[in-house]
Amino acid sequence: MKLVLARHGNTFGPGDTPVWVGAKEDLPLVEKGQQQSLDAGHYLVRHDLQPDLIICGPLKRTLEGAAIISSLTGYEPSQIVVDDRLREIDYGSWGGKSDAEIEARFGAKVIEDWRERSIVPAEADWSPKPDNLRAHARAVLEDVLASGEETVLLISSNGILRFYHDIFYANISDPPSSKVKTGHICLANWTGKTFEPVLWNYNPAADI
Repeated sequence: MKLVLARHGNTFGPGDTPVWVGAKEDLPLVEKGQQQSLDAGHYLVRHDLQPDLIICGPLKRTLEGAAIISSLTGYEPSQIVVDDRLREIDYGSWGGKSDAEIEARFGAKVIEDWRERSIVPAEADWSPKPDNLRAHARAVLEDVLASGEETVLLISSNGILRFYHDIFYANISDPPSSKVKTGHICLANWTGKTFEPVLWNYNPAADI
């Protein structure tokens, strides 16, 4: 089995001030985000990774990305599976705020700790809790394996994908950063015992 993980494309356009976008900030893709989804779909076709199963989170940005990719890979859009366990983290009072606003209240270190080390700030009112998110990730992977499909695509958001990174790189001494940029993909192969990472945070447009 080959498992492709994808982060949805951009939800901010030129001139927009990026803010923290979680479960409650249900933004659609902007033009660049749509193009990033097209790039991901073309990458899958070029590398014979057309998905036999597409599973995505329930927010607009992941649903739209899944629909675009399915249109390029021959996957029937009506067969896309929507899984609430792939819904982005609810960033609570941080949602909709810019980095500058968060830094002014909590300091720059908490932002860096999350982005670079996936450390959830102790004072943050985020949900679900990390242990629940790890359990969700393991459960989704169990369902993926039970599907018996050869190539599976999961589309979610940066916060959620970090917990798959924790699983894939648990026994690797020098793993890459867990961050996945918008429109980027990851790839892992099932060995029969574990998922072995092949790519993490790869820009499919770089392959053109």
